[in-house]
Formats: sequence, C-alpha cells, structure tokens
Amino acid sequence: MRVFAFRLDARSGVPTYLQLVEQVRRGLLLGYLLDGDQLPTVREVAAALVVNPNTVAKAYRDLERAGLAAPRAGQGTFVVGSIDQVPAATYARLSRSLRGWLRTAHDAGLDHEQVRALVAATLDDDQAQAGAA
Repeated sequence: MRVFAFRLDARSGVPTYLQLVEQVRRGLLLGYLLDGDQLPTVREVAAALVVNPNTVAKAYRDLERAGLAAPRAGQGTFVVGSIDQVPAATYARLSRSLRGWLRTAHDAGLDHEQVRALVAATLDDDQAQAGAA
C-alpha cells in the first residue's frame, strides 16, 4: 500500500487547506496517487502537520466536491477518478532538465520564493501569449 505524505510551506502565503488540495491534485497528475488509493485520515494529517483537523476536513471536502476523493463509511477517504497523468518517461526527462535549470537558478542567487515567482510569471506570460495567438 502506498503512503501519501503531505507537506506544508508556511512561507507560501497559500492557505493550508489549499496546499493539501493542490498536493493531491499534483499527486494524481504525476501518478503518485491512483484511483482507489487511500488518503491519510484527517486525524493523521492534522497530527503530522500540527494543524487543526477542521482544516484537513475542509481540504478533503474540497477534493470531494472536485470529484477527486470520496469518503467510505468506517474506512476513510479514497482517491476516485483520475486526471490525465504525465507519462513516466516524459516526467523523468523533463524532471532532469528542470533540476538542471533549478541548479542554475540557485547558482545565480535565486531563493525558492524567487524561483517560484519566476516560474509563475513565465507560465502566466506563456498563457497570455497563447491566448493572443
């Protein structure tokens, strides 16, 4: 059985419950989570991350509304459905390339927050250009 562990970035400015939702969505996109996988219980996540259980429950409700998770009475919350995954070979190739780019960015003095901002701005620019075309 696969174990999915959540992580929080207190510096991100993103609410905790949204970070949890995004991590499940990312897990599905990258094949870390599959239809039928059980998510950790609300109590387990709350204890591991030292957050209010209501925050975790809110994230799980959002996942349910999005059709990505469903509770099973007495059993827990499970991943349902799927999202088009990045093919494993593509993921491996692009991940290697991205790690090289990240080393270059860090060598240039950028910290994680600056790297995130640069990536987000570049994605936004790319989307704007695609929309203008």
